[in-house]
Amino acid sequence: MSQYYETGPTNKGTVQEHDVVMRSRRVLDITGVKQVESFDNEEFLLETVMGFLAIRGQNLQMKNLDVEKGIVSIKGKVYDISYLDEQHGEKAKGFFSKLFK
Repeated sequence: MSQYYETGPTNKGTVQEHDVVMRSRRVLDITGVKQVESFDNEEFLLETVMGFLAIRGQNLQMKNLDVEKGIVSIKGKVYDISYLDEQHGEKAKGFFSKLFK
């Protein structure tokens, strides 16, 4: 994974793990979450150690949130998982403009 995304040392000198595990398209467990930017029953926007992560679906609910460990669990029907980064600036800009209208 590091070949696609350069990871730099954090404050503590170690790189925090970032994993996305989906079970039966109904439960997502995500590690390496810095902050939950926004969420509703159709969309979550998370800031992770590897960039912003958008999750879209139906009946999405936050099942678990552990801020200290950077773990988020989401349940509901998942349609789309995508990273919003500098390489797709226009997509990210459009996404953020929809959020803050």
